[in-house]
Amino acid sequence: MTAVAGPIEREEQRPRVLVIFGGLMLVLLLAALDQTIVATALPTIVGDLGGLAHLSWVVSAYLLAQTAVTPVYGKLGDLYGRKRILQLAIVIFLAGSALCGAAQDMSELIAFRAIQGIGGGGLIVLTQATVGDVVSPRERGRYQGIFGAVFGVASVAGPLLGGFFVDNLSWRWIFYINLPLGAIALVVLGAVLPALGEVRQREIDYLGSGLLGAGLSCIILATSLGGNSWAWDSAQLIVTACSGVVLLVLFAFVERRAAEPVLPLRLFRNRVFARAGGIGLIVGFALFGSAVFLPLYFQTVNGASPTSSGLRTVPLMVGVLSTSIFSGQVISRIGHYKPFPIVGTALMVLGFIFLSGMGAGTSSLDAAWRLLVLGLGLGFVMQVLVLVAQNSVDYTDLGVATSGATLFRLIGGSIGTAVFGAIFSNRLTSELHGAVAAAGQQQGRLSPAQLHQLPAAARAMYVHAFTNALGDVFLVAAGVAALGFLIALVLPDAQLRDTVQAAGPQEHFAMPRDDDTLAEIERVLSVLASRDVRRRLYERLARENGIDLPALEAWTLARIHEGLPGPASDLATRIDVEPQRVAAAADELVRRGLVAPADGWFAATPSGDELVERLVNLRRERLEQRLSDCTPEEREQFARTLSRLARDLLAEPPREPQPAAAAR
Repeated sequence: MTAVAGPIEREEQRPRVLVIFGGLMLVLLLAALDQTIVATALPTIVGDLGGLAHLSWVVSAYLLAQTAVTPVYGKLGDLYGRKRILQLAIVIFLAGSALCGAAQDMSELIAFRAIQGIGGGGLIVLTQATVGDVVSPRERGRYQGIFGAVFGVASVAGPLLGGFFVDNLSWRWIFYINLPLGAIALVVLGAVLPALGEVRQREIDYLGSGLLGAGLSCIILATSLGGNSWAWDSAQLIVTACSGVVLLVLFAFVERRAAEPVLPLRLFRNRVFARAGGIGLIVGFALFGSAVFLPLYFQTVNGASPTSSGLRTVPLMVGVLSTSIFSGQVISRIGHYKPFPIVGTALMVLGFIFLSGMGAGTSSLDAAWRLLVLGLGLGFVMQVLVLVAQNSVDYTDLGVATSGATLFRLIGGSIGTAVFGAIFSNRLTSELHGAVAAAGQQQGRLSPAQLHQLPAAARAMYVHAFTNALGDVFLVAAGVAALGFLIALVLPDAQLRDTVQAAGPQEHFAMPRDDDTLAEIERVLSVLASRDVRRRLYERLARENGIDLPALEAWTLARIHEGLPGPASDLATRIDVEPQRVAAAADELVRRGLVAPADGWFAATPSGDELVERLVNLRRERLEQRLSDCTPEEREQFARTLSRLARDLLAEPPREPQPAAAAR
């Protein structure tokens, strides 16, 4: 008798699985929220801690740290067990949250946000990977799809929650709230999450990750401090910028020799992947850069409260979510993707041009439609990041291409917020030079509340300077988006594979992912296979294999083959049918010599075992057909994954035929 590999969701285990999944969702929600929750609190934070010139680093530090560690966590989980590494990531995240809440100046807050990002990167990757340890392959796509939806909701809820805490408690509570929620998740997962998961020996590219993080840090540091704290021709800036370039060049050399590189350079020889990566950089650049400065505009220019400024950014996120979902579904149906990034980047250009025209007299409704245009454009492009990458590479590179596509978005976000921040700060300083003495006396500690305490003339001059500076930011962003439009025009189009057409919310919202190809193959095949299951899997398998075996009997035989204990009532409760019908199916299997009585229930006979293996092999062949352009070498590499998934899919309960289905 062949044991079934991998976790199987038995009925009695489902409540425990739901508790584990609830804890994982809470962990993911915390990490996703902290990408956007600070946006509406930044004006108040600057008023309290100072450092207006370094405001963008509060966001960049989190994204940059997350970018550097995301490729490492999945491999650490494989080496030492995902439960242990996930718990470590939660502890780091909570420690960073506590320190952020207690920060006394902007430098401390930026450093502590980096610590928080180191933990946050692990939370996002490991929650997805851990699902594979507790959920059967046939259920994995559905559960991980819910994670994608959580990630999308967090992008809308973040600014709103940040504004709520600032208005009703303190900006420090946007970090402190993580502590009780994270502690609950830590206790729940520690108590119920099994230490499962196959321990695999994987090479970790520590040097590559370190060089990438350090190189990007130097580039962003030089960009953000240039013209503010450092003169453009200062030795500090020149050394920092040159160091960044040297570190990134060293990163490229290291990646050529690494056993499992963070980002295999061979992918860049694929022009489709390279161009999609360029679009990804631009999307991250635009999304995170604009998200930082829009609440600042609403609070400073319009005098909106933090909560109100969060509400005013909702049109942006609604646009992103709606067109991300819509375009992803349409792409999966028509099998082509090229029109969407072209339309999306064009809308992004228009959106930024419209935003650059906002001033002190712009109404909430007027701002809303401008934000909606930008959001619609971002959403049309966002799903391309992963779908194009998945479709353009060999199956053996599916994992690194998927994670690489989201890595580009994070890198773009890190750079974008810093570049926007530098442009804004330099332009604002130039506009204010000698014009608003009262504002200068604040030494950078200028919150919206402090602004409204200025004399009317000084306040009007400051608002004028502010809108001019922000207008320049959005015009630069429009230029960057125009570059994305040109890249989209030359992005080659291709027919999507079946596996890419299994896209779900993770692809639409470009969640950071592990680079495990086998896990990615298993996920997309489980999504596609679940669609087959809805079409009366057992009867079709039996018919195609020349077997006259009703669905209920086939399912019962597969369960007996697994060695599940009786009586029939236990099996019947799993598929919501009368126990008498399962017992009758078992009796029929006895009559046909496929099972025999044993220990109060039944055991499969050699004929029954052979028949189940034939069904498994047929299921496996159907899965292989989904990998139609897979090479023989790749099929051999994926053989174990295909066999495990094929066997597990036979545990899917048979569906009762509906009248409409029978008519068809």
